[in-house]
Amino acid sequence: MPCACPDPRLWGKERGLERAYPVMCHLLDVAAVFGVLWDVLLSAAARERFAEQLALDVKDCRAVLSFWAGLHDLGKITPVFQAQVPSLFDKVRTDAAYLFAPGAERERGFRHEMATHWSLASLLAEEGYPTRRGTTGVGGAKAPAAHWVGQLLGGHHGVFGAKVPAAQLRLPSQYQPGLGEAGWAEQRRLHFEELRRVTGGEAVPGGVLSADMAVVLTGLVVTADWLASQIGAIKQVRPADGAWQGTPAQVDAHWQRTSAAASALVAEAQLGRATFEAESFGEMFPFSPNPLQGDLVEHLPGLVAEGGAGLVLMTAPTGDGKTEAALYAASVLGPAAGARGMYVALPTMATADAMYKRVRKFAESSLGGERALTLLHSMAWLNPLYGQAAQDAAATAVGRGQAGEVSADAATAVTADAWLRGARHGFLAPLSVGTIDQALRGVLPLRYNVLPLFGLHEKVFVVDEAHAYGPWMHKLLLTLLEWLGAMRSPVVLLSATLTGSTAASLVNAYRRGAGFLEPAAIAPCYPGWLYASAVTGEVSAPRPTSSGRPRTLDVRVRRVAWDVAVKPTDPPQAGGRREALREELRPVAEAGGTALVCCTTVPEAQATYRDLCAAFPDLAGQEGGIRLLHSRFPANDRQRITADCEAAYGKPRADQPPTVRPASILVATQVVEQSLDLDFDLVVSDLAPLAQLLQRAGRGRRHRRGPGGRPVWAQAEDRPKLVVLDPFRRPQKSDKPATWGSVYDASLLIRTSLLLTERAADGIVVPDGVQELVDAVYAPDFVDGLDAAVERELKSLDVERLASEMAETDLAAMVGISGPGNIEGQLHLISRRLEGVTEELLTTRLGADTGRVLCAYVQEDGSLTLARDGSGGPVPGLDGRPLSRDDVAAVAAHTAPVPGKWVREGADAERDHPAPWKKISTLRDVVLLPMREVKDGLWTCPRGAHTIGVSAAGLEQF
Repeated sequence: MPCACPDPRLWGKERGLERAYPVMCHLLDVAAVFGVLWDVLLSAAARERFAEQLALDVKDCRAVLSFWAGLHDLGKITPVFQAQVPSLFDKVRTDAAYLFAPGAERERGFRHEMATHWSLASLLAEEGYPTRRGTTGVGGAKAPAAHWVGQLLGGHHGVFGAKVPAAQLRLPSQYQPGLGEAGWAEQRRLHFEELRRVTGGEAVPGGVLSADMAVVLTGLVVTADWLASQIGAIKQVRPADGAWQGTPAQVDAHWQRTSAAASALVAEAQLGRATFEAESFGEMFPFSPNPLQGDLVEHLPGLVAEGGAGLVLMTAPTGDGKTEAALYAASVLGPAAGARGMYVALPTMATADAMYKRVRKFAESSLGGERALTLLHSMAWLNPLYGQAAQDAAATAVGRGQAGEVSADAATAVTADAWLRGARHGFLAPLSVGTIDQALRGVLPLRYNVLPLFGLHEKVFVVDEAHAYGPWMHKLLLTLLEWLGAMRSPVVLLSATLTGSTAASLVNAYRRGAGFLEPAAIAPCYPGWLYASAVTGEVSAPRPTSSGRPRTLDVRVRRVAWDVAVKPTDPPQAGGRREALREELRPVAEAGGTALVCCTTVPEAQATYRDLCAAFPDLAGQEGGIRLLHSRFPANDRQRITADCEAAYGKPRADQPPTVRPASILVATQVVEQSLDLDFDLVVSDLAPLAQLLQRAGRGRRHRRGPGGRPVWAQAEDRPKLVVLDPFRRPQKSDKPATWGSVYDASLLIRTSLLLTERAADGIVVPDGVQELVDAVYAPDFVDGLDAAVERELKSLDVERLASEMAETDLAAMVGISGPGNIEGQLHLISRRLEGVTEELLTTRLGADTGRVLCAYVQEDGSLTLARDGSGGPVPGLDGRPLSRDDVAAVAAHTAPVPGKWVREGADAERDHPAPWKKISTLRDVVLLPMREVKDGLWTCPRGAHTIGVSAAGLEQF
């Protein structure tokens, strides 16, 4: 017979433990950890907002929410969960009181979190929780609280269940046999009552939470659950063997024991609050502010003192110190919002790696409190600076017996481990640098999408390169800004080239989330900044500033025949691209200095690199004479090349007199556009949309080197030269190189080509002339006054472009989640995914490389090695043995991204994915390519009807 107290035979944790851990103890543990997270992570304002929406005082609110957190695993008191360990289930399955329908214990699709959702509604209703939509506290949603709490807690494994009809909730076991019959329901009630008693959660809330605060609460529950589930944490507080009977006295004793241990558990996880201690610009940085920074210093503190938390939008040319300006703005906005840290979002992994070093230095000098800093992208652990810090931390944790191993059922263990060691855990650190994709996961219906949203609550969210995202990501960013506005989380947006309409959409999305539905008129100035209050909705008048370094961009447009595919050994064609490159780059080869050649695609960059090596053989023979940088190198090669480029083309050292740099040419793709601090004497670029050309031009004569630091042909430091190689001899789509595919829209290319022809003769004044030009490229009246045939062509292409942008925007709107105002109490809308929509579709940027490969080199003895020369031993995992952390790191460091179609062709699951790799999330999708050397430096592997090759130029398909 079930006892009149929580039955000690009902287990909650067992994996990795010598003996099963009672479910009652786990509920108490999570409730205790939640209480500490409430005290440590949340500001007083956030705690008051919770209480206000639930119509409780703050003390009762803490107790009630701790009680709710403990209830998260009530669904483990079901035959279907208990039967997962037959030896433990045998202790109750023959007990006549624990009845269940035949086969109910095998309903594995009815997971324990679903059982929590189904079982809580009636229990809460019995305690007076409303079962109908009704009144709410200030700012909360209107939903039946009895069902809403169950739905929220049922989402603690990352997915909120659909709304359950009230009629089914009245007789739940008839619809869900996995709940069991009366004996199981009675035990759930006893656990419920004991948990409520010890936590003091007797108060009944007067409403439910708004969607944004519901997400925060879910994040707190998930965090508390996984912290309390660590094996070391369980062993620290578990009852003595055989002693647990679940009596009230034992429950009280365990509550005291776990409450005492919870504070240290949270502290060891480094989940505290950073403090913005430096108050002046001079305390933060060892230099005087430039005009943009100085204007922020003078005016932003007063605006924030009056308007509170809000959004700052900055636009300025590349190299004008936007990063330092953003960090200063974060230090002003953060304290006003009660922020506990910040997240700096970048477009790419490479730019995130570069920013990590800068934020780390800033945190060391300007922040106090808990300053744990994470780097969030899929390959973060391969970053030498971050990876070593992570390994040191892991070694320390192992030494203390706190490595974070989790006791969980099989379906949970992989997820929990991935969260504790990866991006999901990283979002909870006070400070993070990562790719924008990581943050946008919060507004896609992915499992645990609440964690990025929770991780950005009470953080300053800094978005660098806000102009760099296409329609798909822009739409998702708008939704994310709505959520952040609702949370009153401060935001700083940075851009070098942003149209006025785009700027307005970003600012108004944030205001809309904060409750101000009427759009504000936004007219950003360039360079300059504005501030929008999340408290009042007011938008400050844009403040124009001067540039720290005004320049006139000397633009030369060369219309050329597109002869990229011609063999390097063939003579250059008159009027062709190859001839133009030779003419423009000859001064570099003959008189020294540096040049950037920016290409549209990886294959064209590879062809250009080979052509220039043939054109300038002496330069190519010198160390670093001609370099190549793009995305299709193995990770370790790309990292090495990037480091070489930063050393060769980076900022001059203050302790050394500038000298003319040796002749050197970098051939690259768009990877050099963003956040890499590179400085060239000359920039040559294939035609691209105007915004991208201006980004590339920002790498020209970026730093002051003085007359002695530039070659004789590049002495005018304030008049950097940009050469644009334009394939549009006529403004017709047919002139667009077929090899460019969909990289850039033909409409924007032709508009840019025509605009440069008309206006670039006298140069582009930076910054004063930039905003007008960027807006002009997109202006609807651009076609007015053009030749009739050109006007017809361009109007047709504009329709295609707008239709494509609309399709991407609509797709993002269709598959993404809604803003918080459209969700209210319907939490399942946060998790609802359209049928057929996969995680790959949701997380892959449209048109981006989607495959990853490992080039393994076949040696004379038939072995496969990571190195071409066979050094370092065989590829880990091919012998079937489990992989160590070092093995995984070695394999991952040699992987390279490629188009997904490369690896889909000729796919063979057994051959492509060694069995030990399939067990590692980092390597699960990596395709093994056995490479054989066919000539000096070129290794190839047949793949379907094509061949994939790798050489000093990276990976290619033939």
